[in-house]
Amino acid sequence: MRGIYTSVNDLRKRVYAEVARLSYDYKDGDLSQMEQIPYRVIPGEVSVYRDSVFLERAIVKERMRLSMGLPLRSPTEHAPVSTGAEECVKPEKYYQPPLINIIKFACHACPDNVVRITDACQGCLAHPCKEVCPKGAITFRGGRSEIDQEKCIKCGKCVSVCQYSAIVKQERPCAKACGMNAISSDEYGRAEIDQEKCVSCGMCLANCPFGAIADKAQIFQVIQAIKSDVPVYAAIAPAVAGQFGPKLTPEKIRPAFQALGFTDVVEVAIGADLCTIQEAKDFVEEVPDNLPFMATSCCPAWSMMAKKEFPEIAKCISMALTPMVFTGRLLKKKYPGCKVAFIGPCAAKKLEASRRTIRSDVDFVLTFEEVMGMFEAKEIKFEELKDDDTMHGASGDGRGFAVSGGVANAVVNCISELYPDCEVKVQNAEGLAECRKLLAMARAGKYDGYLLEGMACPGGCVAGAGTIQPIAKSTAAINLHKRVSTNAHALQSDYKDLFEELEE
Repeated sequence: MRGIYTSVNDLRKRVYAEVARLSYDYKDGDLSQMEQIPYRVIPGEVSVYRDSVFLERAIVKERMRLSMGLPLRSPTEHAPVSTGAEECVKPEKYYQPPLINIIKFACHACPDNVVRITDACQGCLAHPCKEVCPKGAITFRGGRSEIDQEKCIKCGKCVSVCQYSAIVKQERPCAKACGMNAISSDEYGRAEIDQEKCVSCGMCLANCPFGAIADKAQIFQVIQAIKSDVPVYAAIAPAVAGQFGPKLTPEKIRPAFQALGFTDVVEVAIGADLCTIQEAKDFVEEVPDNLPFMATSCCPAWSMMAKKEFPEIAKCISMALTPMVFTGRLLKKKYPGCKVAFIGPCAAKKLEASRRTIRSDVDFVLTFEEVMGMFEAKEIKFEELKDDDTMHGASGDGRGFAVSGGVANAVVNCISELYPDCEVKVQNAEGLAECRKLLAMARAGKYDGYLLEGMACPGGCVAGAGTIQPIAKSTAAINLHKRVSTNAHALQSDYKDLFEELEE
């Protein structure tokens, strides 16, 4: 479903827009409009999306609460939608676990890991499905194959040999997308997240076709900060290229975000350049003398997975600050007392920013999808904005952090300039399942001396849970944005001299 605009995407955007309007209009402690939002999102008497208009509104209410950073309500107890809403008005409300939530009554209780015979079965004479089944689970009755689910071990051999593609293996979409195997079923067959395993990559919510999974947001809090006397700076991730459609060109990004109320905009590619320099120096100094290999650190979901599942090699994950944190420190140093809102594609960045060691650098995290709701609320017409071609200074390599392979490429280019005689071997993986395989091989000594790059989202940051555009289209936009950069590599960045200063 990635890259296809569906009713699920539309509902999410409408909820985000309504929450943004509520925050822009909020004053004097009045949050009574919360009760009206579900009726604006789902008007009329007949539901368009589900069997019941009341069910759809109930789901919207929970989405609205999550969008305001509030917890889900218990479906077994009566509570107004505004219960606890006063928490939103606090100057700083950090994400409270769990970040990724399942709205249980929105879950379809999809079949998980089931092999089925479809109507396409021709009852062929060869019946290869029966021949390859190691458990004798397949028989023929009435001219068609049948599977004894008690005997079936879901090996998939019958699926692969059927020449009519008449046998399918069904997996719950959210569980299939989860590279951490963190999703199982509750007593009612609905999806359930093991929060001990979850690393908040958001792939489950991006792949749920029923829109039953959602993450918490800080839309309300960001807008309240914007309305205060404190300057709020938007730090925009490199994956922004093309995310808001062709009318929001790079030249219009600054005026667009200023129209939302942000004081100014800085591209996080600047922080990516600083991260590149540190990882390049660390690699040359540490590998192989002190570490067998080094893995990049900018993807928080990949880093968290590595530390959870491979604690014995956790020291091999780079200690470099992520581009988000580098950029936040830059802004806080330049504008003391300001607040920083990271705008990006990633759900896991919300978790990263909530760490106590990071809170002083980054105050808020919003996804591109959530910001699009803010643009909708303010009714901003991108084509009417004046061009402002002043977002520059970062390198093309820094902007390339947004795509798979981009981080390692930037580090290799930096090492080539700093240490021309140093040869760097690179291996990368995208998607947490593939990242796990990469680290397992590294632990076994297969990648000694290597620089390893891991990206939790298949395709890189351009495929993050909070993105809007198709992955291929976003990748093309990133590559174009790289080419028009005035600087090619990190050491040519206008901000490279700040590296030592910001490390302190």
